[in-house]
Amino acid sequence: MVPMATHLITGAGSGIGAAVARRLHERGDDLVLLARDAGRARELAAAHPGARTLVADLADPDRISWALGQQPMPDRLDTLLHIAGIVDLGPVAELRPKTWHQQLNTNLIAPAELTRLFLPQLRAAQGHVLFVNSGAGLNAHAEWGAYAASKHGLKALADSLRHEEHGNGVRVTSVYPGRTASPMQAKVHSQEGKEYDPSRWIDPESVATAILTAVDLPRDAEINDMTVRPGR
Repeated sequence: MVPMATHLITGAGSGIGAAVARRLHERGDDLVLLARDAGRARELAAAHPGARTLVADLADPDRISWALGQQPMPDRLDTLLHIAGIVDLGPVAELRPKTWHQQLNTNLIAPAELTRLFLPQLRAAQGHVLFVNSGAGLNAHAEWGAYAASKHGLKALADSLRHEEHGNGVRVTSVYPGRTASPMQAKVHSQEGKEYDPSRWIDPESVATAILTAVDLPRDAEINDMTVRPGR
């Protein structure tokens, strides 16, 4: 029996994040769900009765510390699950700084800032930081430059954090899903000009299972990196 724990989740509104939040909620764990605005926070709270919410916009990492400073913070945090992300494809020849900034802010700088802010609670609990990365965090392809750069950076963040916090008992995991059936994947297909068939790709529930495997692993071990690929 896994003891009840407190998890902070970004991206709990759809896709992989929604699957993870539902599974943790169903087993009775405490959830703290990060929302980009008050309306989204109300939606998440209604979907997960008893869960707490925090409001901060990952697209504006410079203001995350201020935003969280206006709200009650959890005293204990066992797991910080970075699942939110955005994607915007385009060739390097056409990508403007705004597109780079948007993806780097949300996919890399915001997770770094959230991790910094919650490290005291994570250290006290000897907790776990888990980053949902991407296959693009390992290999970059044409038109994926900005997104892949943000995810390669996220791998570097996780690797550095693992070395820095090992002595504090904080575990760090990166999960690299392949294409997963989600609203993000529908957007990618639209940008690629391809028909979207969710049955061809990984079910978010399968990625959630992989994530919970890493989170629930006994304390004598940790999963550093986990790649999840479509099985079809």
